[in-house]
Amino acid sequence: MCQHQPPCPSADSADREAARLTAHHPEQGWSLLCNGVLLFEDTGELLPDGQIIAPHRPLATGRIMKAA
Repeated sequence: MCQHQPPCPSADSADREAARLTAHHPEQGWSLLCNGVLLFEDTGELLPDGQIIAPHRPLATGRIMKAA
């Protein structure tokens, strides 16, 4: 798919999220990468072969607040 030099990481590589954006729709919560991956704002992904990658955002450890 990718026509860039050097080419973007393929959809099945571990660094697939490093591919260039081809379409970005923050109001809808998704972006299409050059390698065909749909990247969602919750960090979930849909690969070109239909495989679903569950959201994998880091846990926010320092943001827990206690009631007084």
